[in-house]
Amino acid sequence: MSTPASDHPASREPGPANPGPLVGADWLAARLGAPGLVVFDASVGAHRAAARRIPGARPFDLDGALSDHTAPAPHTMPGPAALTDALRALGLHDSDTVVVYDGAGVYSSARAWWMLRAMGFDRAAVLDGGLPAWTAAGLPVEAAAPEYGGPPGSFTARPRPGLLIDAQAVAAALADPAAAVLDARTRERFEGTAPEPRPGLRGGHMPGAASLPFGELQGPDGLMRPAGELRAALAAAAGGRERLRFSCGSGVTACVLALGADLAGYRDLAVYDGSWSEWGLPSPLRPVVTGPGAQRHAPVSPEDGGAHLRAL
Repeated sequence: MSTPASDHPASREPGPANPGPLVGADWLAARLGAPGLVVFDASVGAHRAAARRIPGARPFDLDGALSDHTAPAPHTMPGPAALTDALRALGLHDSDTVVVYDGAGVYSSARAWWMLRAMGFDRAAVLDGGLPAWTAAGLPVEAAAPEYGGPPGSFTARPRPGLLIDAQAVAAALADPAAAVLDARTRERFEGTAPEPRPGLRGGHMPGAASLPFGELQGPDGLMRPAGELRAALAAAAGGRERLRFSCGSGVTACVLALGADLAGYRDLAVYDGSWSEWGLPSPLRPVVTGPGAQRHAPVSPEDGGAHLRAL
């Protein structure tokens, strides 16, 4: 059966001009319902279960189809074919413009934005402040869970190597004097004074990593800080280095750091997909230290960092 002309990718009207990686509630409200504009709800956990959404929002389910559940670490990026199928099922076209939000603020939405970027889709932005900022502005919310029942889209994943990295690449960054590995978890988890929420993981951090909790890139209103403040926070944590690699608990809030770094003008960025859910597993090949960190330790061998990954 041929595709109806109105749904054919070549005949579709492109979405609104991509404004960059972050949009405010006013920007989205003025364009909500426009042809070619897709709004994704990327909430996780309890926020995913809440029956409320921005009108017309579709589910970017990081706890479901938008993660690879055959992988040992949670929230692992699906392969290009699986991601293509999942996003086509949500009606996404290559010509669309995407705004992604979550119910916590700027939390898991940044993960969806980074995944799209890693798969070659640049027409995406995060809603600054997420659903809390939307409702605080008095904008409408539907009492329904995100859903989509329309025709499939034509999105095709075009992977960009290097935006999502593995343990071997992280080990190389830890040994590279020009690179910084920044950890988005709380300082207590980074230092090993608070337990990990996932069982079986060691407490502490990678030797040579620096702590930058993702919440420090946001103001008390839940909005991302201005670019100058983001640059200052990142530069202080990274010791002035420009090659930035990000980790967290399961590859989600590391993407908030990636978003902040992009807004601050950094360009050599990557997210450790396995993050602490992988590195923190018991292994003599991936060392862990406790305490404040912030100084360079003995380098981690890139060969050691990847060996256990290949054995998983």
